[in-house]
Amino acid sequence: MKLVYPLFVLFFIGFTACNEDGSNKNKVASPAISEFEIEKIKLVDLQNNFIDLKQYKGKTVFINFWATWCKPCLQEMPSIQKAMDILKNENVVFLFATDEAVEQIEKFKKNKPYNFTYVIAENMETLNIMALPTTYIFNADGKLVFSEMGYKKWDDQKNIDLLLNIGK
Repeated sequence: MKLVYPLFVLFFIGFTACNEDGSNKNKVASPAISEFEIEKIKLVDLQNNFIDLKQYKGKTVFINFWATWCKPCLQEMPSIQKAMDILKNENVVFLFATDEAVEQIEKFKKNKPYNFTYVIAENMETLNIMALPTTYIFNADGKLVFSEMGYKKWDDQKNIDLLLNIGK
């Protein structure tokens, strides 16, 4: 019985985070969303250098929280790469944040064809991320305007339009 409850919780979280049609209803839409600023996220690059997210002021910032072991994360990545390719001339920055070790990330990079900027989230537990993947999108002023847990097909036109409209 002690094992049943934790398994149920894991199944529930995995089920809600793994919505494959991209229509996950876990978007944050409360007024408090605008109070969450990009500076609350603490990131370092793979050489352990602090990333000052203020440098992206004036740009839309897409931060995808993921893990090498997360199947929905891996399924989502090709669509993010395509979205990046589509938006390459736009004012959108894509960051891929995990709390895994640099060695794991480097091994992953060697085996995957993605042109991602991989970073380490130093405070993932304080960001209220309950499932992976989770995506945060910040507007040009550094305010969180979109947050969603689960798989999303980012190269769909409606999602491309979402990213373009956040920047306007």
